Amino acid sequence: MRAMVWLWLQFLLCAALIARAGFVLSATADRLAQDHGWGRGWIGLALLATVTSLPELASGVSAVTLVDAPNLAVGHALGACVVNLLFLGVVDALQRRQPLYRHASATHLLSAAFGVVMLGLVALGLVAGTRVPAVLNQGPATPLLLGVYLLALRSVQGHERAAAAAAAAPAQPVAAAERRRLWQRFALAALVVLAAGSWLPEAGDRLAVAMGWSRSFVGTVFMSVVTTLPEMAVTLGALRIGALDMAIGNLLGSNLFNVTILAIDDVFYVRGPLLAIAAPVHAGTALTAMVMTGLVMIGLVMRPQGRVLRLVSWISVGLLAAWLVNVVLIALGAG
Repeated sequence: MRAMVWLWLQFLLCAALIARAGFVLSATADRLAQDHGWGRGWIGLALLATVTSLPELASGVSAVTLVDAPNLAVGHALGACVVNLLFLGVVDALQRRQPLYRHASATHLLSAAFGVVMLGLVALGLVAGTRVPAVLNQGPATPLLLGVYLLALRSVQGHERAAAAAAAAPAQPVAAAERRRLWQRFALAALVVLAAGSWLPEAGDRLAVAMGWSRSFVGTVFMSVVTTLPEMAVTLGALRIGALDMAIGNLLGSNLFNVTILAIDDVFYVRGPLLAIAAPVHAGTALTAMVMTGLVMIGLVMRPQGRVLRLVSWISVGLLAAWLVNVVLIALGAG
C-alpha cells in the first residue's frame, strides 16, 4: 500500500510541476511574440507545441530505451493526441461569448489536415506490422513522418505569413535585458517540463504492474493525461489573454509533434521497427484521433454557433463520444 501511495504521489507531483511550468510558458511566449513580431497562431503551433510536448518526447524515449516498453511509448503518444483533441471541448465550453469555431483562424485547417495524414501513416504501420520489411532497423513510416512534419511546419508558416501580411500589427519590442530574462524564464520552464516528463515512464510502468493494468492502457489513458497538462495549462493561459488562435494552434501543433515523436522513438528503439512490434490495438487510438481531427475540421468549415444544453457545440459532444469509445476499447482489448 505504501508503495502504491508513493507511485500516485509521483504522478501528482509531476502534474503540479508541469501545470505551473505551462502557465509560465504561455505568459512568456506571448511577450516574446510581441517582441519579435510573431503571430500568436504560429507561436502556438511551432514554439509552444514543441516545448509542451517535451514530456511526451522524454517519456517516449525513456520508455523504449530504459523500460523497454514499446506499447507504453506508442499508447502514450497517440493517447496524448486524443486528449489534446478532447481538450478542445473544454476550450469550446469556456468560450461563452465567442463560439470557438466561429472565430478560429482558417489556418488551423491546414494543421489538422497534416495531422490526419500523419495519423494515417501511423495506423497503416500498426496494421501492417511485421509484413512490411524494416529499413536499417526502422519502419518505413519513420522517414515519412519526419518529412511530413517538416513540410507541415513550412506550409503552415507560409500560410500564416500570407494571412498576417494583410493586417500586420507592429511589433512591440522590449529592452535587451528584458528580452534576455524572458528567454531565460522560457528555457527554465521548458527544463521543468522535460524533467517532470522524464520522471513518468518508470512510475507508469510500475503502476501498470501494481494495479494489474496493461502498459497500453496506462500509456493511452493515464500518462497521456498527465503529460498533456502543459498543453492544457498553456491553452488556458492563452485563453486568459484572449489569444484563441494560440490556444488552438498549441493543441493541434502538439498533435503533429506527438506523432513525430513516434518516429524519434523508432530511431532509439533497437529491437526492431517500433510500430511493427507495438500491439495492433493502438491502431484504434490512431483512428480515433483521425475521427476527432475530422470533427474539428468540420467545425472550422461549418463554424457552428449553436450549443448543446447551452454548454458546447455538437462538435465537442462528438469529440467526447469518440474519446469514451477509445478508452473502452483500450481497456477491453489492450494486452
